[in-house]
Amino acid sequence: MVPFRHGHDSETPPELDSALESLARLRHTSKHALLIEAADRFARQESKTARVLASVDEITAEYADLLTRLEDA
Repeated sequence: MVPFRHGHDSETPPELDSALESLARLRHTSKHALLIEAADRFARQESKTARVLASVDEITAEYADLLTRLEDA
């Protein structure tokens, strides 16, 4: 993993850098903007995943007795 250095250009693997460059050109934006967008999407997705898993745990705990009775039926 390449460390992120705030305020400096971070090094990216050449293939990723090339893909970002092409995408940035197509979208008329910067590679930096693409990386910020990707990081934001990742953070939101991880948060959503955590919320879903927490909900599943709550539902499982709340209905554990019912689920056990259904298993035994």
